[in-house]
Amino acid sequence: MEVKTDTKEKFHVIRVITPHLSANMAAELNLKLSDFLKASTKNIVLNLSEVESVEEEAGEILVRAQQNFYEQEASFVICGLQPGVETELDRQSLLEMMNVTPTESEAWDIVQMEEIERDLMGDEYDNEGQS
Repeated sequence: MEVKTDTKEKFHVIRVITPHLSANMAAELNLKLSDFLKASTKNIVLNLSEVESVEEEAGEILVRAQQNFYEQEASFVICGLQPGVETELDRQSLLEMMNVTPTESEAWDIVQMEEIERDLMGDEYDNEGQS
């Protein structure tokens, strides 16, 4: 499986370059994504615009990966879903559990808003502890 990584200031854009995302490929991708949780910039935008089909288990792996990122206070936004992929994930009731945007630009916006929100929540917690 081929992926391209583009690192921005607050996030990494991971573009999957394959027409079909199998369970094995998703598991391999999940391992690569987990490495980003150890980095100073943890947030991920996963661009699936070149993926035309996904296996059911692959969708489940992506949902678990996203949950893992949010548990670690990092953003994980999926963008660029092809209509067939979106339909398949919706059929499996996985789409509603995913943070999905139509475009990469919108995904960037969500990551940046979530970063601001985490910063504000951290400041609020710090201020409450000092009262």
